[in-house]
Amino acid sequence: MSQADLEASPGSRLLTIPGSRDATGDRLLWLALGLFVSATFLLAAGILNGDPRLSMTLTAIGAVLFGMASISTIATMQRSRVRRWRQDVAFNVVRHDTAPSFVTDHAGMILCRNTAAEDRFRGRAATSLDQAFKDVFANPSAVIFRIRTRAETAGHGSEDIVTRKGQFRLHVQVVDPDTFLWRVEGAVGTGGGGRAADALSLPMLTAGPSGTILFMNEAFRKLTGGRIRTLDRVFQDLPIRSGQPMKVETLDGVTECLVAEVSASGGRKEIYLLPSVSEAGVPAQISSGWDAIEALPVPLLKIAATGEVLASNREARALLPMPVGQETRLSDLLQGLGRPIIDWLRETIEGRGTPGPQFLRGTGVHRDTFVQVTLNPGGGLADPHLIAVLNDVTELKSLEAQFVQSQKMQAIGQLAGGVAHDFNNLLTAISGHCDLLLLRHDENDPDFGDLTQIRQNVNRAASLVRQLLAFSRKQNLMPERLDMRECLSELTHLLNRLVGEKVALTLNHDPELSAIRADKRQLEQVFMNLVVNARDAMPDGGVIQIDTEDCLLTEPLVRDRATVPAGKYVRAKVRDEGSGIPPEKLNMIFEPFYTTKRQGEGTGLGLSTVYGIVKQTGGFIFADSVPGESTEFTLYFPAEAPIAASEAAVAAAPAPSERKSVEKSEGTVLLVEDEAPVRAFASRALRLKGFNVLEADSAEAALKILEDKELFVDIFVTDVIMPGKDGPTWVKEALQTRPETRVVFVSGYAEDAFSEHKALIPNSDFLPKPFSLSDLTTTVERQIADMRTASTGDGLEDKSGEPAGEIEPTLD
Repeated sequence: MSQADLEASPGSRLLTIPGSRDATGDRLLWLALGLFVSATFLLAAGILNGDPRLSMTLTAIGAVLFGMASISTIATMQRSRVRRWRQDVAFNVVRHDTAPSFVTDHAGMILCRNTAAEDRFRGRAATSLDQAFKDVFANPSAVIFRIRTRAETAGHGSEDIVTRKGQFRLHVQVVDPDTFLWRVEGAVGTGGGGRAADALSLPMLTAGPSGTILFMNEAFRKLTGGRIRTLDRVFQDLPIRSGQPMKVETLDGVTECLVAEVSASGGRKEIYLLPSVSEAGVPAQISSGWDAIEALPVPLLKIAATGEVLASNREARALLPMPVGQETRLSDLLQGLGRPIIDWLRETIEGRGTPGPQFLRGTGVHRDTFVQVTLNPGGGLADPHLIAVLNDVTELKSLEAQFVQSQKMQAIGQLAGGVAHDFNNLLTAISGHCDLLLLRHDENDPDFGDLTQIRQNVNRAASLVRQLLAFSRKQNLMPERLDMRECLSELTHLLNRLVGEKVALTLNHDPELSAIRADKRQLEQVFMNLVVNARDAMPDGGVIQIDTEDCLLTEPLVRDRATVPAGKYVRAKVRDEGSGIPPEKLNMIFEPFYTTKRQGEGTGLGLSTVYGIVKQTGGFIFADSVPGESTEFTLYFPAEAPIAASEAAVAAAPAPSERKSVEKSEGTVLLVEDEAPVRAFASRALRLKGFNVLEADSAEAALKILEDKELFVDIFVTDVIMPGKDGPTWVKEALQTRPETRVVFVSGYAEDAFSEHKALIPNSDFLPKPFSLSDLTTTVERQIADMRTASTGDGLEDKSGEPAGEIEPTLD
């Protein structure tokens, strides 16, 4: 297409802004004008001068300048025509493009724009790109300068821009050094496209955390007379009080409107203006009645003074736990005020009582739904009623309940830990001295039975302490690879004795059930507690069924405020045919000391213990119950990956420390224990095994003994919690000068109470209290055997000071 055709084409410059200038062309034009003036002056001086030679010189210079001015003028005109032709070509390329496009000069002034740009970006009011984009994203001049600078180097440039209305790409192409073609791809404009809130008849705005207004819909702009930047220029008395009347600065003056606030992402909030308490004086933009708030994303109710729900919008009907119809009362939907709701409504409509929102909960099966309700009187004396603004606070209440529960568990855990520590010290002393007595009595001795009974009762007491720690998740677990089928088979005999003759116990196993990783004793405790509870729920007899199967979750399982990640699990179900659990009690059965049994029949520790063990093992437990029919507990344990044959052989082989047990125990042990009975028992037990034992009742005393540089100590056996310095602290100090010494920590607390310290101490082991004589001596022997094995393998000198013998090479 020729330049003449472009100029003749209709509408080619209809959107061109008149008066647009070319900076380079203007400079050339001013140069030509200066040359013309200079040439004219010199020609006139040459003609009027009387000296012929000077006259010829001035005339010649004037003629040259006149020629240069003529050439500059012609060049300027040609440049202007070429520039206009290039602009028209660029404009005709994008004229019918659906993407908004602009042709600008180097300074960003708009030379022309297509129809899409005019529709979406402020019509023809914007004379620059800065003005066109200032309502779309912040600081447009910096963005435009950055993209244009990039284009001046590469010939083109683009950048993806994210705004509150969406994401778009701004692209620029260099037409000539003074002309740029801009194209907006995927733009969300402020005009005809708009956003959904622009179609809402109620005024609405979006504000940021700092009070900056990010968006106003058309109704709000009409109400205030234009775009407002901050909330303090709209509302007279900040902060925003959702559900309460507030004074609003409008085009016609101050107006009282009911304000509703909805939280959005990123700390933003959406604010809506509703009809005010008295309908008089309300601008037409917001006096549309309940028809206008049907689609409003704020739950609203219109309530009579007698408690009937007169009207509701869509969000309220979706939030409330039952359908809202004729003669529905607010008390049918919500409860939990602590007094009749009708009294609260009457006080509010009469202006009595304490103003402010109330937290209510749903009725029936929707008891887990919590709603914040704010009441505002309306209608005047002729038609008194209340406008209720609802806010779903279920998640907030759930977090609050979890926080309270965690505080409760933490307090119980601290109490249980302290009790367990003291009890474990006593049980260790009783069990240890009982073991020492059993060494001097054989089975034919008349005292042997009594000592055995003492030992068995100590073990029962120790299991009770572990149960106390289990529901606070602070017991010591010894996880191993388990086959649940074998565990239940070994436990079946005991379970049958527990359920009695009226109850039948049946087990169904998946023949290819995967293994799990758990503490065998604790897993048995889980099933014993569940079976005993099932038995108690069937006083007239019935069937308890235990099913195990593999379960593959392809996507996360979400239920009961818990999320089970996707993966392979071993699922176990324990089902009874008992009386069931009422729905209002079902979500509290795992809480410590809560029981559904009659007073005096249950402690409330059984299911809380089960929950603690399952969660500490990394599993999940859920309960389903139908009152009067059955209750079913479902447990999920992460499945272990199958092990290869070579790994199985290694696992079956005895550990090196077991193969190389010490035939004749010897070595020096530094025993540090603040409890005198425990220290006395441990010292005698180690000496009976042939160890040289040094005793200390505190960390300070132990460090005093170690000041003797000539003293050689093979192993430290120390309590963790002691007055003054604790076990890990003094051991770290001692290992600075004796780095090869082995360590055995003993404690009545759980191992995880100091697991971080233990991980920093090399060659250390943990022995939980209460421990027996054999537990203590075996642990110490194993540590010393490992130390000697490591010393011999490294070619180090042994305790006698002689170097380890070298193996001479042999020839076949």
